[in-house]
Amino acid sequence: MKVIFLALAFPKMDKSKYLYTQLVSQFHENGHDITVVAPMYDDSTSGLQIEEGVKVIRVSTMKLFGVGSIKKGIANVMLPYQYKKAIKENNIGLDFDLIITPTPPITLYGVAAWLKRKSNAKLYLILRDIFPQNAVDLGMLKKTGLIHYYFRHKEKKLYAKSDAIGCMSQGNIDFVKNHNPELSTEKLHMLPNWGDIMPAASEMEVKQIRTKEGFDGKIVIIFGGNIGLPQKLENIVDLAIACNNEKNIVFLIMGSGNERQNLENLVKQKKVRNLIIKDGLPQNEYMKWVQMADIGLISLSEKFTIPNIPSKALSYYNTKTPILASIDTNTDFGQIMDDLETGVWAPAGKTSVLKDKLMYLINNPKLRKKMGENGFNYMQKHLSGHQAYVTIVNNIN
Repeated sequence: MKVIFLALAFPKMDKSKYLYTQLVSQFHENGHDITVVAPMYDDSTSGLQIEEGVKVIRVSTMKLFGVGSIKKGIANVMLPYQYKKAIKENNIGLDFDLIITPTPPITLYGVAAWLKRKSNAKLYLILRDIFPQNAVDLGMLKKTGLIHYYFRHKEKKLYAKSDAIGCMSQGNIDFVKNHNPELSTEKLHMLPNWGDIMPAASEMEVKQIRTKEGFDGKIVIIFGGNIGLPQKLENIVDLAIACNNEKNIVFLIMGSGNERQNLENLVKQKKVRNLIIKDGLPQNEYMKWVQMADIGLISLSEKFTIPNIPSKALSYYNTKTPILASIDTNTDFGQIMDDLETGVWAPAGKTSVLKDKLMYLINNPKLRKKMGENGFNYMQKHLSGHQAYVTIVNNIN
């Protein structure tokens, strides 16, 4: 097939083995002619590039990350016009068989619909962000406002135009059905987050990190990734405070985001001594730190009404790290964890319950090991990039 992939976050293919770079590689390796359209990753990469044998059109856009909600909103609204212009300027023939686009952002509907009309291709939607409802949940949009109406209209049109929609969980499928009764439910199917197993670090590398950071003899509980409103890491600060008398526990948060400065200020204001905040690392290095840790953290705001399934779990599965999750009660991720026996969870905001779950993990090292192995085995058997590729191809044929 001739395929075009419209991406928002798409690192350079030889630098990061990420959700979407792995999927694109699968299409390429299976003989498809695939073109990616994505933002530039630095100022020198505008235009058509060849990355790992794949054609990637890098588009000059407004800043999409690390900016306020207004600037981010404007940047996302501009994307379809910028992508359409870039496709035309690079003389890409509009004879595609398949268009793939993920959410976020739903604003790429405009260019996806244009490509579908021009090429009569099928449109496959990878649903990873139920917007604008998530913004309403976090207080970023008013449900009665014009901006919400605009984005909700785009969302409905995107669902209607899509030939197939891959959802992260059964909870996602049910949510989309319930809130879009006009939608043909035959389009909806399961497409869990995926990832290929990365090689483990050596015992020496892991030991060196522990010794250098002063973690020898400590239980290290790690969180890595975006530090924003959806993660509500204030709940983890409260957990760290509740564990203040447990001298062998250290919390480690690695990453960046719009809420990082507020998080640092909160830690300083409350004089939290057992929580360390560090910058994020390249994927290969970060995975060594995850492997070094004893427990992996997941945190979601209790305000969510949509069933988020955090892709962060993949890094914990990959390194056989058991999970401690602070999550809203509307996600089915807790049920997934229970079914797979990959960790424990508590409702977000319930600090005492979360601490009890943490101490249960700490006091049962054999259980932690078993949970880590369960996650690894599940990922290896069911969550590879190849399996995601097969799911997509089977659902558009």
